[in-house]
Amino acid sequence: MIVAEHFGFVVGIDTHAKTHTLAIIDTASGGEIANETFPATATGGNRALSWILRRTGASPEQVLLSMEGTGSYGAKLRQQACDAGFQVTEAPVPNQRLGRYQGKSDAIDATRAARAILSVPMDRLREPRSGQNQMVLRILTSARRSMARERTAAINALTALLRVVDLAVDAHKPLTVTQISTIAAWRERDEDFGTQTCRREAVRLAKQILTLQEQMAKNHAELETLVQQVHPGLLNVYGIGPVLAAIILTAWSHTGRVQSEAAFAALAGTCPVPASSGGTTRFRLHRGGARQLNKAIYTIALIRMNRDQATKDYVAKRTSQGRNKKEIIRSLKRYITRQIYRQLTSVPSPLETVPPAGRVGLMPGHTQAYSG
Repeated sequence: MIVAEHFGFVVGIDTHAKTHTLAIIDTASGGEIANETFPATATGGNRALSWILRRTGASPEQVLLSMEGTGSYGAKLRQQACDAGFQVTEAPVPNQRLGRYQGKSDAIDATRAARAILSVPMDRLREPRSGQNQMVLRILTSARRSMARERTAAINALTALLRVVDLAVDAHKPLTVTQISTIAAWRERDEDFGTQTCRREAVRLAKQILTLQEQMAKNHAELETLVQQVHPGLLNVYGIGPVLAAIILTAWSHTGRVQSEAAFAALAGTCPVPASSGGTTRFRLHRGGARQLNKAIYTIALIRMNRDQATKDYVAKRTSQGRNKKEIIRSLKRYITRQIYRQLTSVPSPLETVPPAGRVGLMPGHTQAYSG
């Protein structure tokens, strides 16, 4: 059954920071009933929902809201609509080629969002991202990336300073936590103005690094707590800790967003792309999808190549067969993607039989699964 057969009306919603534009389509006739713009406020949202019920004369259960930006500009309106009993779905990605001929405006975009969903099967509707845990995971992972960048910049700045100015610290090698703690505890000394200024800056940078380390440790603990609540099984997969699990769950969002293993591989950017020519048959890495998810899977592959004996054996085997490192990593990433998808969809996999404390990646006899 498609949307047009299940609902009496579909409302397309084009969301923005200041306004939301709504277009009502009668699924029986396919005609547009009304098109109106409302403020992007709580009061404006209530007015918009009342306007929908008034113009359609239907109950909320008979109306489907096809909304763009349910996780950003439309998040508050989505919550208001769900509380009022409406079903909300993420609007399909607009057809760019069609937009060239029909033009673009808020009213046109709202109508297009409604009409694009009419022929979609009910079981293919995209549920909007929702849930407090998912929102907090996105916030914490984003905050961690920001803190990591700041910490790296501070360490680089402190190292460069110590290599230029002689403050009795050996900075030829990467700074240790003990060295940074010692620098942070320095006090003012009776020395020339230039050296005193450099020492003061070194203390500031060291304290910044230690503060960021404390914040990242707290962030790590919060991520682990959330992952245990959302999907603790991910932590049983070799190479996946709380941080990588949070990145995976943020991209996955919820059951139903990704319809198949192939779709998840496309989202992760790990599906091989044919790049053959003439007598050469080869594949290259896919460069699309969610890049943070792709980076997480790449990190898991490196961890296994360095620490998991089964993976080491597989790498040695494929190397002897003429595969280079990039090709081997591509195969590993695709296999890891398959494992993660099965874990997220609760399909039993070899990893689920391994006790969490062991954290081994593959059981003996499963190395051949890498051959894809």
